[in-house]
Amino acid sequence: MDKYEKVKKIGEGSFGKAILVKSKEDGHQYVIKEINISGMSSKERQESRKEVAVLANMSHPNIVQYKESFEEGGCLYIVMDYCEGGDLFKRINSQKGLLFSEAQILDWFVQICLALKHIHDRKILHRDIKSQNIFLKKDGTVQLGDFGIARVLNRYVQGV
Repeated sequence: MDKYEKVKKIGEGSFGKAILVKSKEDGHQYVIKEINISGMSSKERQESRKEVAVLANMSHPNIVQYKESFEEGGCLYIVMDYCEGGDLFKRINSQKGLLFSEAQILDWFVQICLALKHIHDRKILHRDIKSQNIFLKKDGTVQLGDFGIARVLNRYVQGV
């Protein structure tokens, strides 16, 4: 964590918390997902490390970009790009009943479909697609994130 300066906690999930940080090297903001693995079973630790492996192999404009990961003090830290626009859940709630335009909904939908095609082509199932795991960039790009319970399909399950 020496390379990053904590800015604020921006979220908390069942497996850990998301912290907005600033890189001491380049000044960019990133999100670090902090997962306490010290009290986990070895199977749970493997699952957490699998998320890192899945993320590290993803490179697509509609998937949150992985930067690096490291383990320190009983925690696994996953560093990812920061999506300044927050998540789709918060964006929907901020509308206070006002509807999004059909064009906006279609734009987001197509981007999510492109992200899903990318991961499905690699035999990966996200398994937790919801508005809290869809992130917004300032430029209008939508990115799918949180591969915490993603599963890599083995080649015997391809037909399913």
